[in-house]
Amino acid sequence: QVQVVESGGGLVQAGGSLRLSCTAFGLSINDYVMGWFRQAPGKEREGVSCITRGTNYADSVKGRFTISGDTAKNTVYLQMDSLKPEDTAIYYCAAARGRFRDCGFVQQGYQYWGQGTQVTVSS
Repeated sequence: QVQVVESGGGLVQAGGSLRLSCTAFGLSINDYVMGWFRQAPGKEREGVSCITRGTNYADSVKGRFTISGDTAKNTVYLQMDSLKPEDTAIYYCAAARGRFRDCGFVQQGYQYWGQGTQVTVSS
């Protein structure tokens, strides 16, 4: 059974850091595009970052967030630095079949989704 499971969310003050983890079961992250999305209260879910042969970031997080993968642990990480209150959201990990030069945030392209982890940034 394929699953992606997020962890690492929590409460942090503005300017602080958190590292989210997404561990995959039943698939190899080497064979999938792995993405991070988030949904803030009252807003639509949006893409944050993704990784395949390359990486991609939403403009709102460029320079502050870093995505990486550990194939030995079959886990993808999202290092979030210089956090802002507007980063408060539920963060979701997702997986899309295939490995490409680039990746994007078309949500219909991702077949597997985690349950999400809450990130709250206080001002």
